[in-house]
Amino acid sequence: MKGLIPAAGLGIRFLPVTKSIPKEMLPLIDKPTIQYVVEEAVESGINDILIVTGRGKHAIEDYFDTAYELESSLRQKGKFDLLETIEKISNLADIQYIRQKKPLGLGHAILCAKKHIGDEPFAVFLGDVIVFSEKPCIKQLMEKYEKYQSSTIAVERIEPSYIESSGVVKPGQPVEKNLYPIEDLVEKPKRSDAPSDLGIFGRYVLTPEIFNCIEETKPGYGGEIQLTDALKLLRRKQDLFGYEFYGESHDLGNKMDWLKTTFDVALRQEEFRDELLAFIKERINVHVG
Repeated sequence: MKGLIPAAGLGIRFLPVTKSIPKEMLPLIDKPTIQYVVEEAVESGINDILIVTGRGKHAIEDYFDTAYELESSLRQKGKFDLLETIEKISNLADIQYIRQKKPLGLGHAILCAKKHIGDEPFAVFLGDVIVFSEKPCIKQLMEKYEKYQSSTIAVERIEPSYIESSGVVKPGQPVEKNLYPIEDLVEKPKRSDAPSDLGIFGRYVLTPEIFNCIEETKPGYGGEIQLTDALKLLRRKQDLFGYEFYGESHDLGNKMDWLKTTFDVALRQEEFRDELLAFIKERINVHVG
């Protein structure tokens, strides 16, 4: 199965830093967000990855490319642990790139990959959401696809305050634990109009029929071609499932979410945990006191 990572967004909610740095390259300690996404794909057995980029996204291509001068310098200085880390990045997967020439929405970004994907099911990873789980999130979806041969998207319970900034599904009766047939999807509904508290999370396993659905989709919320609207069309043509995945999710959609995720990633690492916890307690005493 091929993997697709749409990464052409302008990152407006992270300005001014995203004026020159793609939001997918914002660091979580010492790795950019998009590396966590690529590693999830690789751990799920996906080695053919297409990243859809836009203007100002060269840093993504450079990051996963070979850095000859840096590698030579590390080799000469005998810093072989760092050298191994750097070389591993450029050998993670077979990564190719295509540009979305105009910011016409997530649906259009996926449509840009039509020729590369062909007539096979494929996995979609949004580049600004990550999951920590024993079994990779996309692997969980792939297993459900293999069982039911139907497009399957990740969903999770969301707080009421997030509903108006999320895609939300109307689930049917579960066919098995955590797996729901989707009866409807709504992009960024008003809280009072939301069909449930199951929000769409940025992982999808889709059949190639989605491309025809995107082509039939008119611009929706924000004047963009929304993937959610295309999924509504797909649901009319074939079964569509929502899977409430297992794992700890992080949506880095805004500055506060990025900051919280940074702390959480640091606390997961033994190198930083104790000292960071002590620092946090100290700062709490200073600011609250």
